[in-house]
Amino acid sequence: MSTSSLSSWRQLGYALGMLGWSILTNIIGVMLIYFYLPPNNSGLVALVPQTLIFGIFTVLAVIAASGRLVDAVTDPLIAYWSDQFQSRWGRRIPFMAVALIPAVVFCIFIFLPYDYAATKANIWWLSGVQVGFYLFMTAYIIPYNALLPELAPDSESKVRLSTWLSFTFVLGVIISSQTPGLADVIQSGFEMESRQIAMQWAIGAQCILGGIFMVIPLFAINEADHCKGVPTTLPFWKAFQQIKGNRNFLYFIVADCAYFVSLTIISSSLLYILKSLLGLEEYIGGQVMGVLVLVSLLFYPSVVKLARRMGKRKLILYALWFQGLLLLAIFWMGKVPIAPKLQIFGFAILSAIPAAFLGILPFAVIAEIAEADAKKTGQQKEAMYFAIRNFSTKLGQTFGITIFAILTIFGKDPGDDFGIRLVGVIGGVICLLAGVIFLRFKEVSPATSLSSDHSD
Repeated sequence: MSTSSLSSWRQLGYALGMLGWSILTNIIGVMLIYFYLPPNNSGLVALVPQTLIFGIFTVLAVIAASGRLVDAVTDPLIAYWSDQFQSRWGRRIPFMAVALIPAVVFCIFIFLPYDYAATKANIWWLSGVQVGFYLFMTAYIIPYNALLPELAPDSESKVRLSTWLSFTFVLGVIISSQTPGLADVIQSGFEMESRQIAMQWAIGAQCILGGIFMVIPLFAINEADHCKGVPTTLPFWKAFQQIKGNRNFLYFIVADCAYFVSLTIISSSLLYILKSLLGLEEYIGGQVMGVLVLVSLLFYPSVVKLARRMGKRKLILYALWFQGLLLLAIFWMGKVPIAPKLQIFGFAILSAIPAAFLGILPFAVIAEIAEADAKKTGQQKEAMYFAIRNFSTKLGQTFGITIFAILTIFGKDPGDDFGIRLVGVIGGVICLLAGVIFLRFKEVSPATSLSSDHSD
């Protein structure tokens, strides 16, 4: 079934699910370190000790990594169970329905510390609730993504539906980045003295909003009518070995993981860049993300046309390299004789170009790889392909947030900001390396035989 036979409102309904989980995951990416280890001019209180482990890893870096690394086990297992699952509601929707409320609750719990001081109790609390959050987010996201190949079976429809997904994902980034501004409104409107409590109310409201959007695909998509998937009959390890043997897929995954390392380093540092490097207020971050997304929307029609003309590989490659060069400029922010707002908004406008391509095309690439594999092997393993991509994304985010937390050791405050400046250098270099790795990737279409890509 192509997206032409899937009505526009159902396409939108499916995409709004991504808006929901984008809000939740990006709240963690943008706010976690800032909330627990804020700069000294933020009005927030540090909630974890800035203690080093093995002389290099901060406690917060280890905590941030703990929840995501559990997914090394849960991602492929949930994917396999989803691929094999049979019910009158389908293979994917039941998982999403069960997971969404716990995911929202655990996201809120992450920002409800055990103690409002830098104590060890907060370390244990945060480690535990993070594991719960990522477990249930995985149980929603993996089946959700696995619907894409069945909802859009041909290449062009995959790009078009991926465009919807890209738009809602970045819209989720915009909404989550409004958290400090929403906290300002709450603090002022309710005359709250505590900045910490105002932030918590803002985050809680964002989480509930995200949960509402995550409900919509449950009603917009009827798997019996809109999907033609057949549960896989392969044993788990056989299915995993088939995917692992797809070398082309592995080239994509390694490059994709490196890109998310770079992206997470930057997104985690945005509020620090504003406060420590440029001397701007937190709420500017929401405006910056809004400009980035609105400008990127102007390039969306070009993505579809250029993908048809040039192929997806070249576009992803050029976007990675362009983004990498842009990130290097962060090192000089606040030092050049240009107005601070002009610096950050100029950066956002230029970043919108690669963001458009890197937001749309990877979803279509994964969907095509999964569909080509199904035609080759006779077994539909969409969820496992998206699970491995999801795990590589989380692994990249884990490395990214860990690297950023370590960089804060070298300075995160106004006048002592070298660690934040290093963010641009390291993020840019990693993004450039992702492009180099992606050179090994070969363009894939559903009709392409994978016989040369699978090991025995």
